[in-house]
Amino acid sequence: MPKYYEDKEEDGRACSGIREDFKACLLQHDCVVKEGKMPSQCLKEGHCKALQTSFFECKRSMLDNRSRFRGRKGY
Repeated sequence: MPKYYEDKEEDGRACSGIREDFKACLLQHDCVVKEGKMPSQCLKEGHCKALQTSFFECKRSMLDNRSRFRGRKGY
């Protein structure tokens, strides 16, 4: 589900690809668009769970000392 654009500005932060896809998933989900709920409420209901888990794993890998050799998880 990663989105690549030629005219997209570069974000140098860690896990920026997953962060952008996670944000887009939440904001475009029917829970937010049609029902008018907050994205935090939709997260508690379990929407976009796979991207939430991937984003968590990427952020956690930043703290892991083994990631110096393996590299960060994510894209």
